[in-house]
Amino acid sequence: MIIKSAEFVVSNSDYSKCPQDGKPEYAFIGRSNVGKSSLINMLTNRKGLAMTSSTPGKTMLINHFLINEQWYLVDLPGYGYARRGKEGREKIREIIEDYVLEREQLMNLFVLVDSRHEPQMIDLEFMEWLGENGIPFSIVFTKADKLGPARLQQNIDTYKEKLLESWEELPPVFITSSEKKQGRDELLSYIGSINKSL
Repeated sequence: MIIKSAEFVVSNSDYSKCPQDGKPEYAFIGRSNVGKSSLINMLTNRKGLAMTSSTPGKTMLINHFLINEQWYLVDLPGYGYARRGKEGREKIREIIEDYVLEREQLMNLFVLVDSRHEPQMIDLEFMEWLGENGIPFSIVFTKADKLGPARLQQNIDTYKEKLLESWEELPPVFITSSEKKQGRDELLSYIGSINKSL
């Protein structure tokens, strides 16, 4: 898939105020500082489309970007940012849960995971919750350029083993590096294949 146009449309904290034109949506989510904005900018080939920040927990809203005037890429708030305080975390959880559970246009949720770290309980529990609610999702390992190939493979294999303790089969897995544009074609063709099947 070639991305010819990518434009920011709207930010909301309420899923019911998101675009109502029925176009398919592909949402990106992950813990704070997992590299979500960089990945979105890399996918769309637009440097400042999603705001990257060295301060984790910047995205507090649901951000819709219209791609090729055909589908939406949705940037969801990062979860698990400890310094946000209980009330802030609760609000974010509500925004995420409402969107994920109620948004009929959501075709797939891409859950971003930093490939440098061991499986984190917060990510595993979130995926478990998605599974229990029948939400279609994929796992996107980010920052693959920060590790050597053997270590990267080892980390991903460990992650898959951990998931298979509670999952019968694994969701699709993508390995990405925003720096090297790795995984871009795979992600876009996956989205393209879902769009074709609609």
